[in-house]
Amino acid sequence: MISNRKDDHLNFAAAQQREERARTDWDEVRLLHHGLAGIDASDVDISTSLPGDIRWPLPFYINGMTGGTETTGKVNAALAEAAAETGIAMATGSMSIYLRDESVLPTFRVLRDKNPHGFVMGNLSADATPDQARRVVEALEANALQIHINSVQETVMPEGSRGFGSWAENIASVVESTPVPVIVKEVGFGMSRETVALLAELGVSIADAAGNGGTNFARVENDRRAGKDYAFLADFGQSAAASLLDATTLPAETPRPALLASGGVRNPYDVIRGLSLGARAVGVAGTFLHTVLGESGVEANAAGTKRLIEQVNDWRDRLIEMYAMFGAATTRQLSETDVMIGGELAETARLRGVNLAFLANRRSFRR
Repeated sequence: MISNRKDDHLNFAAAQQREERARTDWDEVRLLHHGLAGIDASDVDISTSLPGDIRWPLPFYINGMTGGTETTGKVNAALAEAAAETGIAMATGSMSIYLRDESVLPTFRVLRDKNPHGFVMGNLSADATPDQARRVVEALEANALQIHINSVQETVMPEGSRGFGSWAENIASVVESTPVPVIVKEVGFGMSRETVALLAELGVSIADAAGNGGTNFARVENDRRAGKDYAFLADFGQSAAASLLDATTLPAETPRPALLASGGVRNPYDVIRGLSLGARAVGVAGTFLHTVLGESGVEANAAGTKRLIEQVNDWRDRLIEMYAMFGAATTRQLSETDVMIGGELAETARLRGVNLAFLANRRSFRR
């Protein structure tokens, strides 16, 4: 049953968050320190803007996670209460189950009911039709709609789809007919520059290059398989950092969506890293899920909501301070800082033609 699958996804994702975290590609992104570049924190504005007259007060957001069952509905309630208190934008998990069973709507609708004035994003798969997209937007009173592309997850999923050929056409139709901005997002396997360019051709104005390093849905789905016979795809895909770097190699005249980034974001410095590579905002899912559920991974409750509110506010304060330290008065100015890329990420970037020397000397080139 789909409801069982939703709970499985939540449980396996939470278990991954409780594991000891290895290094990720975010660790290979280092902002060069300039000791006299700083500005006053009072001059900093960490808000961010996106196409469609979207403006978020924070440059990070709660990315889509869950919904569809009693347990996942409680998680969404906790997330929504924290979002209402802090002003952070948020997305729901895939609402495809709602299209089959309208009785589960409250587990998603709670995002709006407990966060009536916040920025809420619905979520559907790339199989969605324009009519289904409108139904989800109306049911949630959504400010935007995420369309997720997850061919890797579907391939490993025991009951997953194997029909991906119509996705591009579907996305174009949904973008054209949906009354709110449409954000196309990966689910943890990254986006190549070719994908980014194609999305622009399809009319997409915002894309989330969600990469590996966070919740691994190839692992999640393989854990659900009786024979666990897709273990060889556990490390498949590229990171959000690699995806953002890849996009820099597109010719200047090539249209491209505004990019978001997510996948393996653990702390405010990871947010800074993503913004410095050109993301307009950075999505967080697993880290916030771990905060809400706690070390024991039990059901979401008031204590979990309180922890998340404190964490979001703490990240906000740390970001203001770090913007000032780096001399960035705005989020867009972070994309002008000098960035050093190391490790395997640097090798991947070189093979894809990224000008790493330019990224490491952007302040000099601006003079």
